[in-house]
Amino acid sequence: MSNPGPLFRPFEKLVKISISGKEFQVPEGNMLLRALQYLSPEEVAHGRFCWNEECQYCRVHFDLGPETPNRVALSCKLMVEEGMRITEMAQEIRYCLRELGLNNNQQKG
Repeated sequence: MSNPGPLFRPFEKLVKISISGKEFQVPEGNMLLRALQYLSPEEVAHGRFCWNEECQYCRVHFDLGPETPNRVALSCKLMVEEGMRITEMAQEIRYCLRELGLNNNQQKG
């Protein structure tokens, strides 16, 4: 049996991101979906994510701070950045992060 390696890419510090207006700290140098798994390990692990851009269940709307453009991306392909603000999430992500106490009224499917 092969060893799949560590769950997270190596990191030296945590960076601050905002999800629906609530701040969190996640490992630098990781894809956003992996960073979300850091916040909610079991739920994201059991989510219906393909992790390779096919399912589209990890789609997010984000910006990189005030007065920056709002963009759409797949969190399995988006590198997390300090100050990143997730403004909308696909339903599967919202479900997996339900224990974090996010305001679901601001998020769309």
